[in-house]
Amino acid sequence: MAFLLLVKIGPLRELVIKSLDQLKMGKGPATVKTIAGTMFVILLSSLMSIVKIQNKGAKLGTMSPMDQVLWRTHLLEASLIGFTLFLGFIIDRMHHYIKKLVGLRSRVGSSKEEVERLEKERSKLKDKDNKASKEIKLLKEEISTLSENLKKLKSESEEKDKKIETAEVHVASLQKQSTDLLLEYDRLLEDNQNLQNHASGYKKS
Repeated sequence: MAFLLLVKIGPLRELVIKSLDQLKMGKGPATVKTIAGTMFVILLSSLMSIVKIQNKGAKLGTMSPMDQVLWRTHLLEASLIGFTLFLGFIIDRMHHYIKKLVGLRSRVGSSKEEVERLEKERSKLKDKDNKASKEIKLLKEEISTLSENLKKLKSESEEKDKKIETAEVHVASLQKQSTDLLLEYDRLLEDNQNLQNHASGYKKS
């Protein structure tokens, strides 16, 4: 199990992780703790038996063949139980850290997707900004052209106003001249009439 957690061989690691997940659900943790506690008590009992046999041998100066068999049996039992507990602890920690690693990888994957999405949005905004800059530039050029046209129209309008003023002054002058001519014409008519009257008076006399 520890080997399959360390080395990824096809879908076996996922099966082991799922099995451990199910084992840690419900009553699984309590059962595992009970088994581990029992094995630990047996380990302590074996260690105590080993110590007793050694003390007995130390007192007698040598161990009997029966004590040697018991000592080796308890030592093998303690070694197996200790190794099993240690291996169970290693498997539990490996499972815990692999789950954390999977979670971190999924977060990193989602973070990468978020970064890619933000990069795409930034690219779109940059394109929009470039388009807006071009449109602003075109509008500025149009405004500049319109301003020049407006200046031209203003200058043309001022010239026309000046021409109109000059024409109005000329018309007023012509009207005055016409009035003077009419007055002069009336005076001449009156003088002509007077001359005709004088001429007709001379003829009668």
